[in-house]
Amino acid sequence: MGWLAFIGSHKVNGVSALHTDLMKQTVFRDLHALHPGRIVNKTNGITFRRWLSQANPLLTDVIIDAIGPEMLDDPTQLDKLAALADDTGLHDRLMAARRENKIALAKIIMERNEVKVDPDALFDVQIKRIHEYKRQLLNILETVAVYNAMRAQPMRAWLPRVKIFAGKAAASYHTAKLIIKLANDVARTVNTDPTLRGMLKVVFLPNYNVSLAERIIPAADLSEQISTAGLEASGTGNMKLALNGALTIGTLDGANVEIKEHVGDDNIFIFGLTAQEVEQKKRAGYDAREAVAASATLREVLDSVAGGTFSPDDPGRYRGLVDGLLNHDTFLVTADFDAYFASQRAVYKKWRDRPVWMRSSVINTAKVGWFSSDRTIREYAEEIWNVTPSA
Repeated sequence: MGWLAFIGSHKVNGVSALHTDLMKQTVFRDLHALHPGRIVNKTNGITFRRWLSQANPLLTDVIIDAIGPEMLDDPTQLDKLAALADDTGLHDRLMAARRENKIALAKIIMERNEVKVDPDALFDVQIKRIHEYKRQLLNILETVAVYNAMRAQPMRAWLPRVKIFAGKAAASYHTAKLIIKLANDVARTVNTDPTLRGMLKVVFLPNYNVSLAERIIPAADLSEQISTAGLEASGTGNMKLALNGALTIGTLDGANVEIKEHVGDDNIFIFGLTAQEVEQKKRAGYDAREAVAASATLREVLDSVAGGTFSPDDPGRYRGLVDGLLNHDTFLVTADFDAYFASQRAVYKKWRDRPVWMRSSVINTAKVGWFSSDRTIREYAEEIWNVTPSA
């Protein structure tokens, strides 16, 4: 069907720079050679006003006070914020707005999950369709690693953190359903362990939809965009979260690549294998057992999960999930675990330096106006559809 669509189209869009290049090199390589100008890149955009002014009026008011209302009609005007990135007064106003949004989300979490969370904690958010390539499992395994460390050193000055998951899985996607079950089992264990003193909380919010996203995104401090490099076409959640001031932790996949280019290396947390390295490992026959043997932290995590620590009612519930990782780690969760774990420690370090964190947050909001669908639609109109707006 893809080939037929290519042949019947006068332009084919890859929706992010990385994905467009991959389409030329892989799926449509032969057709691209026959029609070298047909594949073009028009990176996805988001409905800017919905995800800022509608979803986050508190942040919008702060921005208008700082740079004026023109940005509501022209998202590129957000760039004016960059000159104020070190303004501590702006930081204070932004932090106050974010805290109000976190209090509102904390109320939803209490209502739906009966879990009390601290609005002053780091809100670490992964909200998207549940799929193995999006690697919610990698996030859960890192959570278990932190849990194990906290139990080993309960009186250490741990950083308060709330891990927030949400998303839906296809009805027949057994592994995705099992990952949701694991997230909830880890949440139950972590949230009821008095050893942690409430310093780590985990929640999986049910019935994820756009309305819930509009409550989560304005409250997010950290945006999880950790798909296996080369497999995410673009992503738009990464754009929405960055617009609202969340810092991204992610792989060089999809539009993460372009977000990095816009916000700068110091204002994003990039880790893991590149798309080319992923392909090289797969061609060489990746052996997950070697990665696990080389990582004491990962080995302890997998032993905990497979051994029933989080499923005492059914100790063997996740044995198959762990065996699948060890024998057929298609999405290289084990290969990227140590790099992801290290990147999370860099998150902790920056979070403790609040002016530095807030500077990066301001830069993220300032530099992602380019990802508005205003720009995407204009590029389609001018370069693909060959139409002009009516007078």
